Amino acid sequence: MNNPAIHKATKRNKFHAIENPMSEKIEKIMDTQTMRPAASNSKQKFMPPRFVTLKFVKGCATCAAFLALALTAPPVHAAAASNSNTAIAALEEQQGKQRSGDRVVVTLSDPSRPSTVKASLINGGITVKAYEGKDIIVEAHPRNRDDSDDDNDRPGPKRLNIATTGLNVEEENNQVNIGADAIQRPIDLVIQVPVHTSLHLRAVNDGDIMVTGVDGEFDVDDINGSVTLNKIAGSAVAHALNGKLLVSFTRINQKPMAFSSLNGDIDVTFPADLKANVSLRSDNGDVFSDFDVNMTPQSSQPVVEDGRSHGGKYKVKIDKTVRGSINGGGPEMQFTNFNGGIYIRKSGSK
Repeated sequence: MNNPAIHKATKRNKFHAIENPMSEKIEKIMDTQTMRPAASNSKQKFMPPRFVTLKFVKGCATCAAFLALALTAPPVHAAAASNSNTAIAALEEQQGKQRSGDRVVVTLSDPSRPSTVKASLINGGITVKAYEGKDIIVEAHPRNRDDSDDDNDRPGPKRLNIATTGLNVEEENNQVNIGADAIQRPIDLVIQVPVHTSLHLRAVNDGDIMVTGVDGEFDVDDINGSVTLNKIAGSAVAHALNGKLLVSFTRINQKPMAFSSLNGDIDVTFPADLKANVSLRSDNGDVFSDFDVNMTPQSSQPVVEDGRSHGGKYKVKIDKTVRGSINGGGPEMQFTNFNGGIYIRKSGSK
């Protein structure tokens, strides 16, 4: 039974058991030093009064007793403090995870085969990074609202911080579908994928799409944000309606590609050995290229629509798209813009 009074008495007895013998030993030593005659050719040393000596002895013994108890006592309080610190750290870590959102690790049906990840959001951004693992790691982070317009200093009810994401993930036959049920609140997705993964990404409002280091086929569309595909390999169809489209390839597949925007620049960097047929159109912007583009003579055939036979109109339309080839030609690559420029860059060029 752990009785505090008994425990306190036991410690007091241990203390006196150390203090009393120690006091007697020190007192004997002091008596011996006091009775020793001083040398005739040396100055007489000052000897303190008896009560001062006893008080000094008592203090030394007390200090020695405290030190002995401290060295021999079991580290109960230290262990308790350590446990307390561990509990606090665990609580802080748990609270940090709660603030950071949700995290799901998905094991593929067949990790030896390439996977396909499809992710879409109404509000928020999507970031995808390649890593050396075999699982798909999905993190959803709710974006905190700007508190500048929330006057919490006023009396009355306070706004509660809702940090849920509504993350949902499905996997079937190496295809992973990712979404979030939050419609009005922006949710940012951070996805880690194996290097060989194809991506189908969609975002609508209040977020950009960023991909780094992935090798696969890309189908990316962002309505009100920018798209950045950095150091990717494979083929891509990418569209940024109201943002900039920035793409850099380390290697390309011999497949058709398309890059488009309405209100942002299109900037794509290819390996120097690119072979492609290009079609270019920019209504209110210019086209620049590091490659030598062999432009095809303008020979577009007019497109005629005649609907007069059933009360319609007669229309003739000539396409504004210009065409050319790079390094002898290859797969078709389309670049379409309205209010921005088009940059076709060669890797390694300044």
